Amino acid sequence: MPTYEYACAACGHEFEEFQTIIAKPIRKCPKCAKRKVERLISGGAGLLFKGSGFYITDYRSESYKKAAKKDKEASSSSKSDGKKDKSKKSKNKKEVA
Repeated sequence: MPTYEYACAACGHEFEEFQTIIAKPIRKCPKCAKRKVERLISGGAGLLFKGSGFYITDYRSESYKKAAKKDKEASSSSKSDGKKDKSKKSKNKKEVA
């Protein structure tokens, strides 16, 4: 949703408002309540890419992907080992009881 800038000609109050594109401009000032508000023309937000390119952080190298895969496999195998240990313990408890 776009942000529009407004200024009151009566009291000089400036403010921003989030509105849909099809919404009518605000006319009444929220500070002095006079109908002297006008929508200002603004440059909008700029977009600035720093560094040699944004794609460097978006697309990882093969070595990074392989290391991440190993870490994921290691963490999933340790979780499954923990589940097996719990099931063995519960079976042992049933046999003892």
